[in-house]
Order: sequence, then structure tokens, then C-alpha cells
Amino acid sequence: MSTSIADERRLLTEDEYQKVVRSHYPALLEVARNELPGLARWLRDQRARMRGMIEHRRRVRRGKAEPRSAAVETSSERGVAAKKQVFARALKRVNARLDHLRAEEKRAEIRVRLGAALERKRKARIHHPSTGRRAGKGMRPIENPKGPDVLEPTAVGRVSQAVRRSQAHRDNKVQSAGE
Repeated sequence: MSTSIADERRLLTEDEYQKVVRSHYPALLEVARNELPGLARWLRDQRARMRGMIEHRRRVRRGKAEPRSAAVETSSERGVAAKKQVFARALKRVNARLDHLRAEEKRAEIRVRLGAALERKRKARIHHPSTGRRAGKGMRPIENPKGPDVLEPTAVGRVSQAVRRSQAHRDNKVQSAGE
């Protein structure tokens, strides 16, 4: 289930919202390539912080940990979980943009390397070895060690048809004997 931008604004503080709003798509395309890893790192840290808060609250509820403060720990972790989801979705968008940019860079690098390889191939001297003083006799046929086929091709169909007929004749005899 997605969260609207208005819900994000309601859940986050102003400075958090300013960073998260940069992860939405028209603005994300304008973020510089070298700023994206920093934004992703910040979003990842915030998501981990929210996850830690949720886990701690669950441990307190089960009696496995001491509450940090009474007012904060008694409230539900629903808001914190929603906040964590906002950071997770923003991180997903930023990571997708980073992957897209890395793939473009990789394709450009491959294109440059292939162009250089093609240029080297075109510039390379073509090597055609000489035939020598006299041309050789070329390839010689190798005799088949198995010998010629035993049956001629037309006999194969005739034999298999005869087998079919005799089998049908036997099947008819068995049927008439069983009646």
C-alpha cells in the first residue's frame, strides 16, 4: 500500500521531509549522480533507526527490555512503522535510480570498448598466407569405413508396411478367436 505525499509530510519532520521529497520522481531525476549515494545512505540510516525503535518497543511490550521513557514506549508503534515504510520506499526509489545510472555508465563504457576493438580490427593488416611455389591438390575424399547401405531406400518403406499388415492380420485372428 503506497503512502501519499501528504501522509509523508504529516509523518515526517520538516528536515526529514525535505530529503525524502528529493526521492520522488520528477525531483529525483535532477539530483546529481554524486549526491545519490549520500542520500541513499541517509535514508538507509533512518530506516534502520526506525526499525530499531520498533524492535525495542516490541521487546518492551514482551517484557524483554526496559522502556527508554514511559511516554514514548506506551504509544503504539504504528506511526513509527509508517515512518519506516516512508524511508524504505524512498530508499527503493533512490536505489533504482542509482542502478539505472550505473547501467547507463556500464553501457557507455562497453560501447567505447567495442568501438575501440572495432577500430583496432579495421586497422589491423589482413594476413593471407601465400600458396607457396605450387598449389596443393586440396582436400581429398575419405572413404566411408562402414561401406554402402545394405538396403536401398525404397525397400525400407516396403518392409515396414509388410510388418504393419502382418501385425494387423494377427490382431484380427486374435479378435475372431476371442468371440
